[in-house]
Amino acid sequence: MIVKLTIDRFENDKAVLINDNGQSVIWPADKLPADCHEGQALEFFISADLKTEAKNRHLAKDILNEILNTGEEKNPN
Repeated sequence: MIVKLTIDRFENDKAVLINDNGQSVIWPADKLPADCHEGQALEFFISADLKTEAKNRHLAKDILNEILNTGEEKNPN
């Protein structure tokens, strides 16, 4: 998905971006290209990061299993 925003103004170290419906997004100014200015149109590409999501889900499952197995008494034999 491509989201189109326009730089409305800069406030301190933040940029206020607006879409065509007037909704605003606050964005760190240092995360924009160095030559950006008020009124400039921007395009943001947004997509789901399925690899990271699967990795995080696997990590959460491993941690949960470790927590649940910690409470079990271990058989010394």
